[in-house]
Amino acid sequence: MREALRARRDVSLVYVLEGNKPGDIEALARSRGIEVVPRSHEALERLAEGWRHQGVVAIAGEFPYVDLDELLATAKEPPLLLVLDSIQDPHNLGALVRSACVLGADGVVLPRDRAAKVTPAVVRASAGTTEHIRIALVTNLARAISEMTEQGLTCIAAMSEGGAPPWEVDLRRGVALVVGAEDKGVRRLVGERCGERVTIPASPLAPLNVSVAGALLLYEARRQRSASG
Repeated sequence: MREALRARRDVSLVYVLEGNKPGDIEALARSRGIEVVPRSHEALERLAEGWRHQGVVAIAGEFPYVDLDELLATAKEPPLLLVLDSIQDPHNLGALVRSACVLGADGVVLPRDRAAKVTPAVVRASAGTTEHIRIALVTNLARAISEMTEQGLTCIAAMSEGGAPPWEVDLRRGVALVVGAEDKGVRRLVGERCGERVTIPASPLAPLNVSVAGALLLYEARRQRSASG
């Protein structure tokens, strides 16, 4: 919640546990002109609907996704995007968003259907970084990859086999790194739209978690760009 307030999300009201001493979240809310209302523990439990609230619950609007065109228009040069193909687990999504934010990606692209979206669990898993990076929703991920390619980005699919090692792929240019679902990986049509493939060497007995694979690829992009800059 603190990150949502700092990022100036559309927060309309903040409920706090009555009897608690005012904290920094309450002060931040008041500094933004947001009403702060004390409520009993039972009332906060009902408002939180099962989520851990730690004595504070905010009433906010829908997560502010952006269009792909806006994401591409605001990206730095050379762009670095993380594209997530059908990630289902909110903790994996949160971890991937956090890595993208911390390692300097310009944004994250998610499919609108059959994939996790930004929820309180994702925000928590991302340590609040969902509030500091642009996240685009697209109706057709394969078509979005074609659009990114037309805009000059090289779309690189992370595959379990058959791709080049990350350090042999030039990640200093404008790239979109595509990682796939936890169980099936990058879908066939999505992979076919990508211009290149990358494979992280790993033991077949212990395949990498998707959030770890995404973080490693983003780190390699950061390493290459830092070395060349």
